[in-house]
Amino acid sequence: MKNLFILNGAPYGDERTYNGLRLAGALAKREGNQVRVFLMGDAAIAAKGGQKVPEGFYNVQVMLGRVTRAAVDAVGVCGTCMDARGMKGDELMEGAHRGTLEELADWSEWADKVFVF
Repeated sequence: MKNLFILNGAPYGDERTYNGLRLAGALAKREGNQVRVFLMGDAAIAAKGGQKVPEGFYNVQVMLGRVTRAAVDAVGVCGTCMDARGMKGDELMEGAHRGTLEELADWSEWADKVFVF
């Protein structure tokens, strides 16, 4: 099954992105599933490399890493959303790339299921 997750919420303080990544990670572990994640709006910050969070707190960069280990080019970050937040491509975590709306459209057609958080 091909699964696309479109995440919009802030990586911390808003649990939508956290919960979406939990489900994406669980599906990525199951045989026969392919998972892609596209980060939009405030969720773009979730792919920023070098995140340091307090001990015992979840780390969305680590959670996204589970998806990037399962598939190459599986995490796209909205380029317009990156620009609006002053993010540069070299700030993205390993395995994430600057994406486009055209890529999201292609991924939407590729997917059997689309989850929006």
